[in-house]
Amino acid sequence: MATPSIKEVAQHAGVSVGTVSNVLNRPSIVAPKTRQRVLDTIRELGFVRNEAARHLRLGRGRTVGLVVFDVANPFFTDLAEGADEVAYEHDIVVMLCNSKTDPVREGHHLDQLEQQRVFGILITPYDSTDPGLHALVARGTPVVLVDRTADSGLCSVSVDDQVGGRLAGQHLIESGHRRIAFIGGPLGMQQVADRLAGITGTVEKAGDVELQTFEVAVMGVAHGREAGEKIAALPRRSRPTAAFCGNDLLALGFLQAMAAAGLRVPQDMAIVGYDDIGFAAAAAVPLSSVRQPAGQLGRTAMQLLQEEVEDAERHSHRQVIFQPDLVVRQSSDYTRD
Repeated sequence: MATPSIKEVAQHAGVSVGTVSNVLNRPSIVAPKTRQRVLDTIRELGFVRNEAARHLRLGRGRTVGLVVFDVANPFFTDLAEGADEVAYEHDIVVMLCNSKTDPVREGHHLDQLEQQRVFGILITPYDSTDPGLHALVARGTPVVLVDRTADSGLCSVSVDDQVGGRLAGQHLIESGHRRIAFIGGPLGMQQVADRLAGITGTVEKAGDVELQTFEVAVMGVAHGREAGEKIAALPRRSRPTAAFCGNDLLALGFLQAMAAAGLRVPQDMAIVGYDDIGFAAAAAVPLSSVRQPAGQLGRTAMQLLQEEVEDAERHSHRQVIFQPDLVVRQSSDYTRD
């Protein structure tokens, strides 16, 4: 059975084709009774508009690509949920893409999204200076950087990760630790480098504190566990007594390694993570963590993208930077229950 056309909908509803189009695209300008009559006819006939043809006419679809490092990390799913809340309000669909911190895979996703003529792209890029990313923007695809700071040529939403690193370092130093490990990587990633810079500056200011850096290839549970095993095997006199992990997944793996090695947390090893995902508070030893407002990052990024596309004449690129908070739990404070 053939799908009814917009002309047939108009005939059955007793209105013009233009009125049906307005109901579909600008319903607020159609009188309520007329709008309802058209909507009832659409349901009765089973009309489904051809989005592909509509996108060809308009030159842009109603799909936004969201490219993130790791869809298995709850931080990014919380971020995606925030973006989707705003997208839903504007009749936009969010398509989630996983780069796995692989520049080649990231480039593939960007090429595919551009070919689909997406509404725009939200991305946590491996390298925000990548010429391919900026060439994409120059060809007309709006892009907002998420969890990264951009120059004035792009919109971005991020958290001040150097402040986050300082908060973690200050907490551990004030708790009496003088040998601290930083676990994170790759160190070339801006977020990781900024978190390391934050705690490094705090340690240097303290003067009598040693910071050891353990680089990992991936910010995941397994790599946190591997780093924890290496640190647990160090002689007690030189082993760090506290660890600041670049994200909570690393911290959870590190916590597992401490338990396997028979080291008590926080008495033998204090641990602070980053992101404050839901699993942090639910861990066997609740994790202290630097909290990022993931949902707010996603909502703000989607708002900036929507403004850029639909109000281009008045839009100006903005770099929105949120401040992190330290949430102290039992993993770094044994006085807590």
